[in-house]
Amino acid sequence: MHSFSENKPKIVIAGGTGFLGQHLASHFRTLGCRVIIISRSTVRQPDHVQWDARSIGAWTSELEGAAALINMTGRSVDCRYTDANKQEILSSRVDSTRVLGQAVATCVNPPQVWLNASTATIYAHSDGWQRANTETDGKIGTGFSVEVAKAWEAAFWAPETPATRRVVLRASLVLSTNGGAFPIMTKLAKRGLCTPQGNGYQWISWLHIEDFCRAVEFLINETEQAGTFNICAPTPLTNRDFNALLTQQLRPLIRFPQPAWLLEIGAFLLRTETELILKSRKVVPQRLLDLGFRFRYPTCERAVTNLLQLT
Repeated sequence: MHSFSENKPKIVIAGGTGFLGQHLASHFRTLGCRVIIISRSTVRQPDHVQWDARSIGAWTSELEGAAALINMTGRSVDCRYTDANKQEILSSRVDSTRVLGQAVATCVNPPQVWLNASTATIYAHSDGWQRANTETDGKIGTGFSVEVAKAWEAAFWAPETPATRRVVLRASLVLSTNGGAFPIMTKLAKRGLCTPQGNGYQWISWLHIEDFCRAVEFLINETEQAGTFNICAPTPLTNRDFNALLTQQLRPLIRFPQPAWLLEIGAFLLRTETELILKSRKVVPQRLLDLGFRFRYPTCERAVTNLLQLT
């Protein structure tokens, strides 16, 4: 893998002020890249450009000559699925992807590669010990979250971008001490909520934040590779086993059961949805493995141990 610091290439991150976008920006700056952030934020900072994520504007000029465009734009799904929230979840993803396609098409010197976020939730609920979903033989599911993912990816593939390689990032749950779900999980676990959620046999596909950033870097450098990639660790585990890891590490004095009916009440009070923890996601990154990508945190035990040492 070549060093990004050789030519100080430009990396443009749309939605770069969110959880994953901030980590990617830090990662590529460390590699010596010039990172341009495009976001709705009105904060005035160097290399930060504002957009409405719906329409062409002055921001489009930033795409010229970019080594990579990475789109991480999208309203958080950690909310109640009201009609208004559903519409915002969908439109924030589809509209931003559509307008980026328009911008790339107008570039004189378009980005060499465009990586667009998607989600491993696009796959069907995985029962029991059935085979994990890969990019080539994964079973696409049904329901609101799946329809969002399908519309998101359709918007990405719709425009013609002959000079720009395109990669879909079907990302799993990304674990980090700084943002995302993991800090909330550990906080609840310390208070005794580290028991199986529901029956605990639903699968969790996950990835350490460091490996997420490294996988994106890897796919930018793999200049012959395009299409869909599962961005997750190679070892999914059950919710039961994940909570056992938290119990082993955090050793709470008391542990409370978490049946599905109680989770429904909790989700309502916290203004979120139980789908985020009860849907079974069993996914493996077959294409990354076939290309020889090496995970620094291939097992959840190693990832959780590392992250808890950082807290």
